[in-house]
Amino acid sequence: MPGTMIVVMILITGATGTIGGEVVRLLSEAGVAMLAMTRDPRRIDADVPVVRGDFESPPSLTGVDTLFLIALPGHGLAVLDAARAAGVGKVVLVSGIGTGERVGDAVVGPWFWRAEQAVQASGMDWTILRPTNFASNSLRWLGEIAEGQPIPDSSNGVPDGVVDPRDVAAVAATVLRSDHNGQTYTLTGPELLTMADQAEVLARVLDRPVWTEKKTVAETRELAEAAFLAHGLDVSLVEDYLTAVKWGHTGGGAIVSDDVPRILGRPATSFETWVRDNAAAFSSGPGARSRS
Repeated sequence: MPGTMIVVMILITGATGTIGGEVVRLLSEAGVAMLAMTRDPRRIDADVPVVRGDFESPPSLTGVDTLFLIALPGHGLAVLDAARAAGVGKVVLVSGIGTGERVGDAVVGPWFWRAEQAVQASGMDWTILRPTNFASNSLRWLGEIAEGQPIPDSSNGVPDGVVDPRDVAAVAATVLRSDHNGQTYTLTGPELLTMADQAEVLARVLDRPVWTEKKTVAETRELAEAAFLAHGLDVSLVEDYLTAVKWGHTGGGAIVSDDVPRILGRPATSFETWVRDNAAAFSSGPGARSRS
């Protein structure tokens, strides 16, 4: 397997996000030369060089060898164009599982698909990471857990290989510093879990009732539209989200890959371990207020 370590200057986009922030931390601890890109430098906790910029208005990339890029809905790829123009030689892209597959006439993850195609056509060395459902997405259920309400389950009972976002970041930090050119990795946890399984883990670790309630596609659409509006997101993206939901119903995401353990040289982290490590987060949201 490829893995020759190389010395680079890395630009980290999304440096304050779930994955980007952890990548910054890991590379900083390893003493790797990097720049952390953010619209608000005050949000960077690590003692690393920070540049102001975003996906549409990137900073100068002079001196940068490698780009860490996260594909996000609603964001363009101006930073990729800037990297190519600056002679950046390598890009590592975080995409998503199932990208480019079809449900009828619809493409799964169209924003990921466009980013993957652009990266592959960039002329740079490239590696694509396709993580599945993040364990940290369970934090979206804080309200329901705190209020003793069921978690809405749109999965149709089909499991997926829930992945610890720390594993995704660790893979990214490894791939950024070694040769994995032309590789696409599917990143999952060590086991398949339904949403009901995840609820059982949460109930056991948090020592409180947590359960799910199945939702139809129509009900899922209503919930998604309300959530997108509440977070200021483009409601037109709901259709893309529903395509991913329907793809999940086909069992396409019901896989456990060995890419995480192969790259990291250790087992992938379980959902239960992630919940135990982050149990305090479930008492610091709405639940903390409602119980006080």
